[in-house]
Amino acid sequence: MSQKKIKAVLFDMDGVLFNSMPYHSEAWHNVMKSHGLTLSREEAYMHEGRTGAATINIVFQRELGREATQEEIESIYQEKSVLFNSYTEAERMPGAWELLQKIKNEGLVPMVVTGSGQLSLLERLEHNFPGMFHKELMVTAFDVKYGKPNPEPYLMALKKGRLKADEAVVIENAPLGVEAGHKAGIFTIAVNTGPLDGQVLLDSGADLLFPSMQALCNEWDNCLIHLDSI
Repeated sequence: MSQKKIKAVLFDMDGVLFNSMPYHSEAWHNVMKSHGLTLSREEAYMHEGRTGAATINIVFQRELGREATQEEIESIYQEKSVLFNSYTEAERMPGAWELLQKIKNEGLVPMVVTGSGQLSLLERLEHNFPGMFHKELMVTAFDVKYGKPNPEPYLMALKKGRLKADEAVVIENAPLGVEAGHKAGIFTIAVNTGPLDGQVLLDSGADLLFPSMQALCNEWDNCLIHLDSI
């Protein structure tokens, strides 16, 4: 890394650090169904990165023609969280730990930028990725007003890390997250760990696309060379 001054790597959590999206999509689908509403598992992937409230409101506006009340939002999100936590614990995404070790060894700062308010996963970050992340540098659903695809979460991460946009790299698996990173002016790498067509991620503004976290880990040095040449 000769010319570039990359200082930090901003990681989304679900579908990047944890293989948790299949459980999120299942929980969203089932909870909405129990309320007589429709949210397919695949659509849940399209909304990944939004706050829970934003996802609930999209479904309410589409199917009921109105915004959900604060009580409805809290109740449905609570039901979704209980269901999500009843599933088997999501495993660490293959390749994520190895990539984090490379990043740490290069003297870069790894940060988490997630639309999730799922406390079970947030609490497991230290357990599954010991010593990698600092709580004061995390951006979660509890910190943001707008959430992805608004660039707010990534702009907030830059502020917390005292970084300029060209001093960071974003790693995302969700179209809305890629869009948020791109809008924040940060070089954004997409990993297609879900069922969506990879083109969707490129169309959302991804600068590079990999089929998995393991593939990104294997090619990380080449990514840094690519960044150097920009």
